[in-house]
Amino acid sequence: MKNAFVILILGFVGFSCETKKEETAKPEPITIGDITRSEICRASLDGLSKGDIDSFVGPMADNAVYVFNNGDSLVGKEAITNYWRDRRENVIDKLTFSSDVWLVVNVNEAPSSRVMTGPWVMGWFLAKATYKTGKSMQQWIHTDYHLNDEGKIDRVIQYLDRQSINQAQQTE
Repeated sequence: MKNAFVILILGFVGFSCETKKEETAKPEPITIGDITRSEICRASLDGLSKGDIDSFVGPMADNAVYVFNNGDSLVGKEAITNYWRDRRENVIDKLTFSSDVWLVVNVNEAPSSRVMTGPWVMGWFLAKATYKTGKSMQQWIHTDYHLNDEGKIDRVIQYLDRQSINQAQQTE
């Protein structure tokens, strides 16, 4: 009887260990990602700063979407290219980004259908822009980048203060 009880206990412990292995094998909903993915986004931002729009959009997917926090959005690489080429050639004279901080997270399980799974690169940086009007502005900008399975940027969400930009663009 004592041996049967020991066998029963060992069987239960073995079963519970198996169950725990399966539970821990499931990935966390969000994990810290590979920081080297931020280099793709940093290089893109560097291209925008230099006015090299081809370098800026180079790492973007053809179906990329660029969303501003005020609800405006650009759909497709061509629309993003045209918008930023016009801004850099006709509106913004000089643009720099500094004091950047980057964080990469992997969304393994989306909390809703509005959140894309996969790697997200989050960047915070100080933007300084001088406009063709001669005025300038400075502000902290937060930008989220999603990378598709090919490592291309397919979603950009940018959070910025549109009022300071509008004021700097106005001519007296």
